[in-house]
Amino acid sequence: SRCSGDSVPGTDGCSIHKRVFIEYTMDVFFRQTWTDERLKFGGPTEILSLNNLMVSKIWTPDTFFRNGKKSIAHNMTTPNKLFRIMQNGTILYTMRLTINADCPMRLVNFPMDGHACPLKFGSYAYPKSEIIYTWKKGPLYSVEVPEESSSLLQYDLIGQTVSSETIKSNTGEYVIMTVYFHLQR
Repeated sequence: SRCSGDSVPGTDGCSIHKRVFIEYTMDVFFRQTWTDERLKFGGPTEILSLNNLMVSKIWTPDTFFRNGKKSIAHNMTTPNKLFRIMQNGTILYTMRLTINADCPMRLVNFPMDGHACPLKFGSYAYPKSEIIYTWKKGPLYSVEVPEESSSLLQYDLIGQTVSSETIKSNTGEYVIMTVYFHLQR
């Protein structure tokens, strides 16, 4: 018999495997760095720390989470953001976020299943010709998960990997960054 999609041939025809998505939530310190030649400066101060009012006057990447259902920037007691400019115009921008994202689950090996839950991000409006995302510390060290955060209710976080890809759309080519969180029961 002919099976299609996520189905698998069985002795009596097709066995259907429905794709299941779970939503996961994480708290992150999301760090971005870039260089803006217009912000170079000299003098005795090596690093300028800006407050949130000043940050709104400076260009920042329009990063969004492509598989995010909801993202919240923490604001208690003040916005949880750090913005620093180095003398050479390099900027460090850190935000504390809570992100809810979708994770596709394949439950074929349930209850001994493992999954790779992606967190995908990139620019909302700027194509690759205007903004390129890279992993600053390379693929092995750009994402750090504290040891105390790697044990979850039903799964253990056994590691993470990263990737980047370019996708084409009607408005151009865009760089998509992905972190895969590898879970095992």
